[in-house]
Formats: sequence, structure tokens, C-alpha cells
Amino acid sequence: MKLCVALDLPSAKENLELVEKIKEYDVWLKVGLRAFIRDGYAFLAQLKAINPNFKIFLDLKLHDIPNTMADAAQEIAQFGVDMFNVHASAGKVAMSTVMERLKGCEQQPIVLAVTALTSFDEANFQAVYNQDIASKATQFAKDAHESGIHGVVCSAFESQDIKNNTSNSFVTLCPGIRPFGEDAGDQKRVADIALAQEQSVDFIVVGRPIYKSENPADVVKRILEKL
Repeated sequence: MKLCVALDLPSAKENLELVEKIKEYDVWLKVGLRAFIRDGYAFLAQLKAINPNFKIFLDLKLHDIPNTMADAAQEIAQFGVDMFNVHASAGKVAMSTVMERLKGCEQQPIVLAVTALTSFDEANFQAVYNQDIASKATQFAKDAHESGIHGVVCSAFESQDIKNNTSNSFVTLCPGIRPFGEDAGDQKRVADIALAQEQSVDFIVVGRPIYKSENPADVVKRILEKL
């Protein structure tokens, strides 16, 4: 299991200061929509300058018509990021088109499909998708697997069932992890490290428990010891 640190602070300066504090650790860095819109490709280069061994997950959740998604995926691959994601709800044609387009790339990143956002509770998910979270997340994962996608973004609660219905090597990345029982914030389906381990999660994403700490490096160290 790998730790992915979410860089969700209000400015590039604050995010870079955080990364400087944890640069000695073997972690992935998650760059989300807010940071990428604000700071762009230059920010990715700044992260690599701090430690070239950092792996970067570009969390933009592409969702558009198939050709537009494939065009965007091709551009992302040129950035040299190690992983990015699309929405499974864009459909199998869109996911297959993305993966077909990436075959021509010299360095193909890991591609994940978002199943059910961890901000959803059952009622709100039902209102959008007219199905319960667990069933629909598994169906989205099966669609992604059949489309050639490498794995999914899901909650830790769905990880093992998704692997059972796809493959043990199908990657699961899980946000909403509160390693030491911290407040859930705006997340509805949160889990701790022990549950993530039980559910065979491949990547855990941790944000606030790290960047809101007075000693982020110590929190990262403690998480890695648990892993």
C-alpha cells in the first residue's frame, strides 16, 4: 500500500512548503483541480525539482465526450505525470477511447476511473444514479476493467468487492482516509488504515490530517510505519 499526500492548500507556496517538509519520504503527491487550475504545469515541475523521485497523481477527473477525453488524456501524458483519472460514468466507450489513445504514448501513466465520490452518502447517490453505492461502484469498476483502465478511485469500503469482481491486480485508490480517527470533514465514507489494509487498498489518499498538523513530517512518518 502506498501513501498519496493531497496537496489541497490555498496557494502554491503553502503546498511547496509542505512538500519540502516531507521530501525525504517515499510518497505520492496528489495535485487536484484547484491547484492545477491555479498553478498549472509549472507547479508539477516545481514538485519534481524538490525531489525527482516523487510520483505525481493528477486528480482532474476527466468527464466529457470520448474524443475530448482522449485528447485531454494525451496532453496529460505529455506532462510526465505518473497517474491521472477519469469518471467511470463517462461510459465504456469514453474509457476505451482514452486507453486506445494512450497506446501511442512513450510513457503511459496509470489511469484510474472514479466510481462513487466519497462525499456521497446513500441518499444523495441514489438521487443521481438511482442505485445503491456498493452495487453501482462495482458496476463502474467492471466497466473500467473491461475498458482497459488500470484501476479505480473508490472508498475503502468497496475495494475488496471491486477486486473480487475484476482482478486482484486491479488498482484501488481510496480518498477519505483518516489514519488516526480524525474528523471526517466533508467526506461521508471515511476509513482508517486498518480497514484499508483489510480491504486490500493499493493507495490511500490523506490530506487534512497531514497538512493541518503542526508537524506534517511526523504524521507522514507515523502513517508509513503503519503501512
